[in-house]
Parts: sequence; structure tokens; C-alpha cells
Amino acid sequence: QVQLVESGGGSVQAGGSLRLSCAASGSTYSGYCMGWFRQAPGKEREGVAVRDPDGSTTYADSVKGRFTISKDAAKNTLYLQMNSLKPEDTAMYYCGADPNTDFCTVLPGYYIGLDFWGAGIQVTISS
Repeated sequence: QVQLVESGGGSVQAGGSLRLSCAASGSTYSGYCMGWFRQAPGKEREGVAVRDPDGSTTYADSVKGRFTISKDAAKNTLYLQMNSLKPEDTAMYYCGADPNTDFCTVLPGYYIGLDFWGAGIQVTISS
């Protein structure tokens, strides 16, 4: 089992920045795909950014150039640096992980295959 705990959410104005953190604990997850996903009210959960065990990253088109996913192995923590935030980035953000790298994608629907999730954290961007 892997436990994931998100932190760092909050409310900022458009154009601002936030950094989300996902602290991981439990079973060995060094070989896991880990990523960030979000869900706005009335919408399906979507992939934001994912990171392969080898360090390869993939971003949703809507966040490319603004968001950066990274991992600090020593701290067992996954990060999402979010810059130039827009009101449409408002959502509940979730950290997800899975040992099967087939699910390491931001393509629609693939999030369903991830086995491990954090409780989520709210990000609200005001215009």
C-alpha cells in the first residue's frame, strides 16, 4: 500500500503561483508512475501532469509551459509548481500513483486505472 497526502493548495489571483506537494509513504514506490490530476465541479477528473519512474514527464496541453512536475526522492515527495494560474485551473487536485506505467498518461479516462490516490486539495483561482 502507498499513502499519498497532498498539501499546498489554496486561493490565489489569476497570474499567481502555487506549489502542490504530495508526500508518499508505505510500500516501495520508486518504480511507480506518479502524477497530478484535477477535477472541477461537474466535470470528469483529468490528467494534469505525470512522471514515469525513469523521470519522463507528460503534461496536459492546457498546462504546458505553466506547470512543472518534479520529485524529490530523498523527501519522498512529488511536487507540482503551478505558475501563471488561470481561473480555469480551479479544481480539486489529486495526487495519484500506480506501479503499472501503462497508466502513466494524461489521456482522458486513464486515471481510472490508478490504484493509489490522495484525498485531494482545493485550488481556487480568482479573476
